[in-house]
Amino acid sequence: MDKPKEYFHLVTNKKLELGQKIIFNKDTNNKLYDFFFKKEFRNDEGKDCFDIINSGSTPSGLLLNEEDTKIIHKYNDITIRGIRELIVEMVRLKYYHNYPSRLNCLYVSKTYEDLLKWKDVFESYNRKILQLVKLRSNGNSFEGDGELLPKEDGVSFDKKISQAKEYWQGNDNCRLSEVLLDGEIEVIKIINEYE
Repeated sequence: MDKPKEYFHLVTNKKLELGQKIIFNKDTNNKLYDFFFKKEFRNDEGKDCFDIINSGSTPSGLLLNEEDTKIIHKYNDITIRGIRELIVEMVRLKYYHNYPSRLNCLYVSKTYEDLLKWKDVFESYNRKILQLVKLRSNGNSFEGDGELLPKEDGVSFDKKISQAKEYWQGNDNCRLSEVLLDGEIEVIKIINEYE
C-alpha cells in the first residue's frame, strides 16, 4: 500500500476536528453536489423562475419586481454551473472513469501556496472560511486546473465538452490547481481558525 500523502483544505461549511475522518466512496455526495443539484429558488409566493416568467408577461413586455429578478438570476447562475458540472462528469465517466468525481470528493490542495490562492478566490466571492487544515490520505486523487473548466457562458455544449476533456487531461502548469480526493481522509492539523 502506498504511503499516505498530505494535502491542505479550506473548510467553509462546518468546522473539522483534529483526528476527524472524512470518507468519500461511490455513495457519498459532496457539498458541490448539494449546492448545484438540490437548490430551488422561489419567491415569497412560492413561484419558481418559470412561473415568474410565464405569469409576468404583458403585451408591452415582461414586468419583474426586484425579488423576481433576483430569483431568475440565481436560478440561471446555478443552472449554468450545474450544467457545467454535469458535462464535466459525463466526460469523466466516458474517458477518465478512474479519476474521482467532482461531485463525490473533497477538494484539496497539494501545497499551502495553492491553498492560499483558493482562499483569495473564496474571499472574492464573500465565501466564509472557517478553517485551514492539513489532511492525510492514500485515497485516489486527480489534480486539475480550475482555469480549464468549461466557462459559464453561452458557447455550445460541444465546445464545453471539449473544454471538459482538456480539464481531465491535466497539465504540469496548473494556474489554479485543485486536487479531487476520495477515500478515507484524516485531519492531521488545524492550521488556522477563523470566526
